[in-house]
Amino acid sequence: MSARHPIIAITGSSGAGTTSVTRTFDNIFRRENIKAAIIEGDSFHRYDRKEMKLKQAEAEAAGDKNFSHFGANTNLFAEIEALFANYAKTGTGKRRKYLHDTEEAAPYKQDPGTFTPWEDVPAGTDLLFYEGLHGAVITPEVNIAQHPDLLIGVVPVINLEWIQKLYRDKKQRGYSTEAVTDTILRRMPDYVNYICPQFMHTHVNFQRVPMVDTSNPFIARDIPSADESMVVIRFNNPKGIDFQYLRSMINDSFMSRANTIVVPGGKMELAMQLIFTPFVWRMMERQKKAS
Repeated sequence: MSARHPIIAITGSSGAGTTSVTRTFDNIFRRENIKAAIIEGDSFHRYDRKEMKLKQAEAEAAGDKNFSHFGANTNLFAEIEALFANYAKTGTGKRRKYLHDTEEAAPYKQDPGTFTPWEDVPAGTDLLFYEGLHGAVITPEVNIAQHPDLLIGVVPVINLEWIQKLYRDKKQRGYSTEAVTDTILRRMPDYVNYICPQFMHTHVNFQRVPMVDTSNPFIARDIPSADESMVVIRFNNPKGIDFQYLRSMINDSFMSRANTIVVPGGKMELAMQLIFTPFVWRMMERQKKAS
């Protein structure tokens, strides 16, 4: 953690909905005139798209049916921790981009599914913002979770997470239900060992819970809408959180535990704005005092 060079990390698995949190912070940064160094978790995968397919085929041929993007062998955990540690000390570090599609790849004149070269984080940023799979990983070798000043988990109930992944991969990427199901099953051990444990270390968790039947996610035709959901917001340390104010600002919200507020799904981004804007204000105030 660092007063002069704070770090915000959003962690959640593929299809969890971390993009909604990122959009909220984009709005906060723009409104507050904050220059953030943006770090995409995908850029710390160990292999590019072609290499991953080859390594997966090799793993399956060797009897490993659980080779996935979620695990330690396919990610650069040490490099994530080094970036966080270096940024906290100096306001810089090494980053790169993963080029997901043709549109992203075109300016770099590279193929989709490849990485750009490593480069220094630009000087003069106010904070570092990470969004990806492994912002709070702890293993015997690394402790990434110790570095962020604000660590946020995005964790829909598992069936909803699967529905969101199925919908995205089928509609946007052209995969079959069977192919997406195989991916979910292949990732399960790494999901249990590397994704779930992170949410013990987050400062705030957002868990969307659908209020409609999602008992068989593999036949769902659409994603339950925000208005068909509630969001459970759990604070690891509720000290200083003005729950009375949040409840007064968000209609139909209620407290389910002393550290947990539940809000309508359609009010999730409002809740994020109300919760995180003061966090960012305090970060910037500490930064001014430390400068």
